[in-house]
Amino acid sequence: MIYNLVLFLVRIGTGILCRIDAPNIDQFPQKGPLLVISNHTGQLEVAVYFGQLAPRPITGWAKMEAWDNAFLNWLFNLWGLIPVRRGEADTSALRKAIRAINDGFIFGIAPEGTRNITGRLKRAHPGAVMLATRSNAPIIPLVHWGGEDFLKNLVRFKRTNFHIRFGKPFKLDLEGVKMTREIRQQIADEMMLKIAELMPPQYHGDYEKVTLGEKRYIQVVE
Repeated sequence: MIYNLVLFLVRIGTGILCRIDAPNIDQFPQKGPLLVISNHTGQLEVAVYFGQLAPRPITGWAKMEAWDNAFLNWLFNLWGLIPVRRGEADTSALRKAIRAINDGFIFGIAPEGTRNITGRLKRAHPGAVMLATRSNAPIIPLVHWGGEDFLKNLVRFKRTNFHIRFGKPFKLDLEGVKMTREIRQQIADEMMLKIAELMPPQYHGDYEKVTLGEKRYIQVVE
């Protein structure tokens, strides 16, 4: 009941604060294991995704320190977010993420690894590949832009144009591949290019100039 009330308030609130442009969001997959990769400005996108992708639950990792804040502790537990220890291999958080995916949650991850306040894409971290390789779930790029102006618009009492797009699901083709840091980086870059393809050119950032090796590890799921 509390979850549904919060969902209702989030939908109303984000609808008041933003003009949400999300064509075909009703065609987003509503069942089955799913890993979502997204850009991350840290300004409202989690709340907007939470409202727009309902009734399907969405979760992800959040830095463990956030649970020190009483409100975030309550909210993140309500949403089922998973605390992760930054800067180390947190195998417990990885196991919980795979369990959430298998339980039908959409699990969101930002390959950039940190907030990007300008909206222009940063180079992906190779560590983002670990969950994709361990879960074997289909991956969908889900992107947003416009939200990087949210705080600036808020102080001006101006609504934010918040655009959402998603691409075709894909899986990683890793048969016979010996995983190295270089290969993980290429896979992360391929994933980020799937994000960049859905965004206007002015947001491509580091991915205006990233080039890939001959091998391609992404296989579109028909």
